[in-house]
Amino acid sequence: MSQPKKIFFLLPGLTFGGAERVIFTLCNELDRERFSPALVLFNQEGMPLGLLKKDVQVIDLKISRIRYAIFSVLNLIRKEKPDIVFGGWGEVSAFLSPIIPLFKKTKFVARETNVVSKHVTRKEIKFFYRFYNHFDKIIAQSDDMQKDLIENWGIQPEKIVKINNPVDVKFIQNQMKSNEKLFSDAFKNVVAIGNLSERKGFDLLLNVFAHLKDKAIKLYVLGDGRDREKLAKQKEDLGLRNIEFLGVQKNPYPYLHQADLFVLSSRYEGFPNVLLEAGACGTYALVNDCPGGINEIIQPNINGEIHSIEDKKGFAEKIWLLSDKKYDKEFIQESIASRFSKEIIVEKYNQILNEL
Repeated sequence: MSQPKKIFFLLPGLTFGGAERVIFTLCNELDRERFSPALVLFNQEGMPLGLLKKDVQVIDLKISRIRYAIFSVLNLIRKEKPDIVFGGWGEVSAFLSPIIPLFKKTKFVARETNVVSKHVTRKEIKFFYRFYNHFDKIIAQSDDMQKDLIENWGIQPEKIVKINNPVDVKFIQNQMKSNEKLFSDAFKNVVAIGNLSERKGFDLLLNVFAHLKDKAIKLYVLGDGRDREKLAKQKEDLGLRNIEFLGVQKNPYPYLHQADLFVLSSRYEGFPNVLLEAGACGTYALVNDCPGGINEIIQPNINGEIHSIEDKKGFAEKIWLLSDKKYDKEFIQESIASRFSKEIIVEKYNQILNEL
């Protein structure tokens, strides 16, 4: 039997979000007969390394800025000679792309994390995408992302493989159980989760809730970010008393499970893990009609609905109507598990990586 392929997964570290969760899942779940995974972090601070299996090697480069890490990565590849280098974050892959031709025996994979045309605005990062065809394979999470890479960045179609994000259904369903009652029965309770940044569209959602002031409904926003104070001021200016910012919750799943409705207000997405997680909790979703695989996740009248948040009044009416309905939670959970469970998605990675 041949030796397992040594595969290095590259992440910037410091923050742990959707992209990082996917890479942790791959490190833990890839077939050990075929792969020996290592996680290369530019900085391991704040990373929950306890979630990794014991056989996953962790390499901490102790570097604070992505752009300064490339020389360290280059030296690491020269020294360790991995079979596969896997860029687990869009900006990391962009900076990595020019050095790929230096390593003839190593295969390089990029996992793009967003619809690039929407997400990448800085000229110095856009510059690096002209080298993206150096990658042996590029993982796109959604049809929207794949189309954008081909049409707007000139990526060769045969380089791209679409693999949706995985969701660990069993883990989430274990974590969502709670004896604590989080919400009052006197209100319909809506949950939104995400980084408090423009991309996530919470400012749009607050404008929507201005149309629900007089209704017995509450919005709970889980997350933190640079727009926290701006959103707090907007809430005050709009006179919204039915919105609570709860900050980052270590375990958000009981909130999702107990909510009457989950709302995603993003201006664009990659392939939203939180929407998968809401479905794994059995919670119906109302989602803004934005790029990023939304229509690949939502099955109308089964696990959620899509409506433009620009139609503030219409979106508000949808929230009120949908939060008042009862749903078959097991039906919603099966909708997600049957398409996006980690077992299904990790096997797709096993196949693609094994072919390199």
